[in-house]
Amino acid sequence: MALVYVSLAFVAGTYFGSHLAVPWGLALAIAAVVLAGAVLLRRRRTLLLGGLCVVLFVCGALRFGLVPAGDDLEAYAGQGTVEVVGMVADEPEPGDSSLTLVVAVREVDGEEMGGIALLRTTRYPSYGYGDLLRLTGELEAPPEDPAGFNYRAYLARQGIYTVMYYPAVEVVATGQGPQPLQSVYRLRHRMGEALAASLAEPEASLAQGMLLGLRQGIPQSLYEDFRHSGTAHLLAISGLHMAIVAGMVLSLTVWLFGRHRPTYFLVTLVVLWAYALLAGMSPSVVRAAIMASIFLLGTFLGRQRSAITALAFAAAIMVAASPRIMWSVSFQLSFAAVVGVTVLTPRLQEWGQRTGAPNVVVDSFAFSLGAVIATLPIIGYYFGYVSLVGLPATFLVLFALPGIIVLSALVGLVGLFALPLAQAVGWVDWLFLKYMVSIVHGFAALPYSSLELGWMDVGWVCLYYGVLGGAILALGGRKVALRS
Repeated sequence: MALVYVSLAFVAGTYFGSHLAVPWGLALAIAAVVLAGAVLLRRRRTLLLGGLCVVLFVCGALRFGLVPAGDDLEAYAGQGTVEVVGMVADEPEPGDSSLTLVVAVREVDGEEMGGIALLRTTRYPSYGYGDLLRLTGELEAPPEDPAGFNYRAYLARQGIYTVMYYPAVEVVATGQGPQPLQSVYRLRHRMGEALAASLAEPEASLAQGMLLGLRQGIPQSLYEDFRHSGTAHLLAISGLHMAIVAGMVLSLTVWLFGRHRPTYFLVTLVVLWAYALLAGMSPSVVRAAIMASIFLLGTFLGRQRSAITALAFAAAIMVAASPRIMWSVSFQLSFAAVVGVTVLTPRLQEWGQRTGAPNVVVDSFAFSLGAVIATLPIIGYYFGYVSLVGLPATFLVLFALPGIIVLSALVGLVGLFALPLAQAVGWVDWLFLKYMVSIVHGFAALPYSSLELGWMDVGWVCLYYGVLGGAILALGGRKVALRS
């Protein structure tokens, strides 16, 4: 438990430092006095731990102070039309009728320049990771939303200080990313093409999104059905997705191989990282895979409940390496999902086993429900809606998820070499995908299937987790969450 406290102290200090600059002299003086006092009173373990937490809190605040407060691109904001050359540094994010790109800038008006810009352009033509673009338009400072959400501060915490809306775009070159990642992205897109050639639409685009994270081709109407049915999280390969996949594969491998040998753990770990590789090994996917792996390791060692300690330490290490990660939606979803699986799933499994249902069904439901409950307020806060049918819809859809992942991967890989054979396998894959589409469409069509929240105050998120934590403690969940 000591590791949990010191990890949380460092993260809390980093958050504090993002709101209030702490002078180095004062911070070091406080840390020295507190640490010296704790050492002198070291016989009292509680005081020593408290002093260490204070010191790490101060270290966290100082660490955020080292984060750059801007970049060179800011000088060009509002200065009229400029010509920017930059590389697409992440997978494009499709919207209703637009495409959002994160661009690592290399030149501005012919001069070498560094920085990150957020680009919004038309949805078609599409662009991919590693594309080198020449953009002609105006750089602007991000707007501040009058509804209360400080969009400028949100982007700044991700290292983005300028945006560009609908410039003229010219593709200068492709495949400009780091070679290992470029090879992974090339494989993904070739598999995506094999899926498109082997499946009908919209199932082909859905398979690309579910397996590879390539969501540009998913029709907007289908995406809205996923959103209203509360299953849109299955389209985004984040911690929630990884937790569900890891949990379901773990349940299946335990059922197939038992727990007497490490086979179930090794197979699950291999499947998880193979899936992360196919998803592009982006930072968000890697973070999610790391957190899910920590949970799997705790399960394998027979100390699943102590995984919360390792998760807290892993989160602190990630925040120390990149303090802005705290405001990454994918990081928050990843952490919340794996904590939900770690803390809530054991209790849900106990309740489910009382029903007499098969263990593989109980475990699948418990893993998915634990992840969904833990991430619900984050989804509501960032995306402005909460689905009222998300739990039953997710549960029914999850029956098809293992088949979709396995068969879609098989179709994509076989399609690289033997397209006719991939098309034959695609018929079976289509059945699973069609089932998912039907379930999603049916729940989305129900009256009041989702609740539009608009702007949601962060206080409601804190209240939700406070009530949830109180309920866990009241139900005896404290031992589940904190036992080491």
